[in-house]
Amino acid sequence: MSTQRLLAEPLLNWLQQHADALDQGQGPADELLPRLGQAGLLRLGVPSAIGGADGTIGDAIEAIAQVAEHSLTAAFVFWGQRTFIDYVVNSDSPAPRERWLPALLTGELAGATGLSNAMKFLSQIEQLQIQAKPDTDTDPEQPGSLRLNGGLPWVTNLQPRGFVVAAAVDMGAGQPPAVVAIESGRTGVQRTPDLGLVALRDSRTAALKLQDVVLPADQVLARHGPDYLRRIRPHFLGMQCGMSIGLARAALAASRAACGPRTSLQAPLQALEHELNQATAALQAGVASGQYATQAAPLFELRIALAGLVQTAVQLELQATGGRAYLQGQAPGFARRWLEAAFVPVVTPSLTQLQAELARQRAQAAPNTPAAPAVATA
Repeated sequence: MSTQRLLAEPLLNWLQQHADALDQGQGPADELLPRLGQAGLLRLGVPSAIGGADGTIGDAIEAIAQVAEHSLTAAFVFWGQRTFIDYVVNSDSPAPRERWLPALLTGELAGATGLSNAMKFLSQIEQLQIQAKPDTDTDPEQPGSLRLNGGLPWVTNLQPRGFVVAAAVDMGAGQPPAVVAIESGRTGVQRTPDLGLVALRDSRTAALKLQDVVLPADQVLARHGPDYLRRIRPHFLGMQCGMSIGLARAALAASRAACGPRTSLQAPLQALEHELNQATAALQAGVASGQYATQAAPLFELRIALAGLVQTAVQLELQATGGRAYLQGQAPGFARRWLEAAFVPVVTPSLTQLQAELARQRAQAAPNTPAAPAVATA
């Protein structure tokens, strides 16, 4: 795994200066995406032939982790943008790449990953929340358009100046669901005010309502949604894991700075750092090999394990800092990291949802392979 520092000094300084303000909804939120674009981070892992910087998805995971070391709000927005870029790169049609990719890579256009509902649908956790029907009023010269109705209760990176959001839609009549991209300017697309989050408030997280939205055929990312979702899920979850990796690193670094060299916390800090490095290496290896496309369980387990490491890391930071953690200005960043850590278990797919899916897979496998491990280890 590469540990090369990917954050240039100007972006690093900006994140450190504005991390608390971004968390509490008082930061320069409109500057965030363009700054990520200017730093070249949105191009990592995207082929140079279509405007990227080459590399692998592992580079994008590491970049998200390094941003998360300074601001989980920024990393959450980064994840949403970079994940949407991945959807467009892997689209069945070249039209979305030609239409949106250049502006997505610079951060000029916001891309929102509205596929959390779809990932839960893929794991049989919930039904799709957007219905699609052929648009009977379509222009004969542009056949295949759809009419959408429904909504998404929680979507990140819905920048008020404009965005395009991915969503899975129920095609009805026994057809497989499709995955589409919806522009904010389309008639019938309604964005609610930002949700009242307790933290990460400048992540531009809101709900979407769709009423008779007409979608051109060339904005369908994939006609057969389940196959497409399985193909992109490793990157969706892998980059999401980057947020946990970065936050755990930050808490570990703060713990070491607070406790000094002689303390009973040195042993648990070393053990946690070792576990984090192992989990990070396993994630990078699994994504690089492509195994998660056909074996999702190890990736689910890694996501759960990394969330647990985050919780342990912030607890160790609290122990290392002691009472100073409750004094304003005495433990910079601790209160923010504590609230950031509370977000990790609930971001979709939540730990509860992942655990339920793993239990379902074990139940299905048990009659056929009673002597085998329930889930392959990472």
